Amino acid sequence: MLRTFKRHDAANSGHGGLPLSGTQAKASEGEQAAPLLFRSAAFPTPVASLPLPDDLSREVYSILGIPVDAIGMQAVLRRIESAADRRVPFLISAPNLNSLVISQSDAEFRETLVQSDLCTADGMPIIWIARLTGIPIKSRIAGSDIFDALKAEHSAVNPLKIFLFGGPEGAAEAAVRALNRQPSGVYCVGWYYPGFCSAEEMSRDGIIDIVNSSGADFVVAALGNQKGQLWLQRNHRRLSIPVRAHLGATVNFQAGTVKRAPRVMRKFGLEWLWRIKEEPYLWRRYWNDGRVLLRLLFAQLLPFAFWTWWLRHRHERNEDFSITWVQGRDTVILHLSGPANARNVDKAISAFGEAIASKKQITLDFSNTRTVDARFLGLLLMLKKKLKNAGAAPNFQGLSPHLKRIFRLSGLHFK
Repeated sequence: MLRTFKRHDAANSGHGGLPLSGTQAKASEGEQAAPLLFRSAAFPTPVASLPLPDDLSREVYSILGIPVDAIGMQAVLRRIESAADRRVPFLISAPNLNSLVISQSDAEFRETLVQSDLCTADGMPIIWIARLTGIPIKSRIAGSDIFDALKAEHSAVNPLKIFLFGGPEGAAEAAVRALNRQPSGVYCVGWYYPGFCSAEEMSRDGIIDIVNSSGADFVVAALGNQKGQLWLQRNHRRLSIPVRAHLGATVNFQAGTVKRAPRVMRKFGLEWLWRIKEEPYLWRRYWNDGRVLLRLLFAQLLPFAFWTWWLRHRHERNEDFSITWVQGRDTVILHLSGPANARNVDKAISAFGEAIASKKQITLDFSNTRTVDARFLGLLLMLKKKLKNAGAAPNFQGLSPHLKRIFRLSGLHFK
């Protein structure tokens, strides 16, 4: 099939004067009718039959109030391919230190992370925090790593169709040409440069129509952390492209306008030094993020690590965990008894799922619970997400002063 890219002036095409875009030539009728089934070296069988996990079933941990999934790269690729094949909306976020810092003061941004379908740990500071607080997230999965892994799927029968949105002027177009120069596991079917404008301005119908008409499987946004997350969340129901993610500097890396740090620097958490060399203006952001991290370390992270350790060693000896239901006409009260921790989270997942299905107001009673860890707090974030999407919110009662302290230090916000 002949694939071509066209550059046109958006001012002459009814798209509000925002400058440049590229779209794929229409496929032949026979190719349009062919089903898209991904087969790769990692997953030799079609992924159409592989269901995406429910939010409650994700292995999510709360790190200062944002969700981070404990997941490996192969599982990430499987979920992307399954969502693309099923045409199911699937929002990926890759929180890094900057995301953590922004989330502490921007509730809307924090909510975009909670509403994501997958959050991978991007940035070694996230891994260091996980180690400090006993969270079993061992390795970093950056957005650029995900994109490179998709490219490396050389044996894919049909490459994943990518649309690039944003980046510096000319970067997306250069990335498209570089990516499509040789076969790989991805193929770019379009690009759009929205210019310097707000998330609201780049959410106009004409722009969303350009993105949707590409027929892509995966839209990669590169708009800056806050704006990119906000644009994806604001247009969640309007985008027809199933897989969506803000992958930061990926477009620049693929275009060759910025070189990525050597692997050894990434491994030891020194990528920021390399990025400052490549993009000197970033030093202000890294300086501010480092200062905030130092404050969070002493104000929340170290106290959280201490209190969860202390409560665990004082109260978790040979304690069983159970959940008792008390159901009223319009409410369900779940009385938790015993350690609310990773070891007992499966029982809570089952109970929470049944409570959500009842479509009644849910109250969690912690009167007989003395300990809670980051895994259980992650589950509470997912409960909050599911209830909010149903127009509800969980209530909490019976929290001891120690548990209230844990909730506060963990950065959970349930208002």
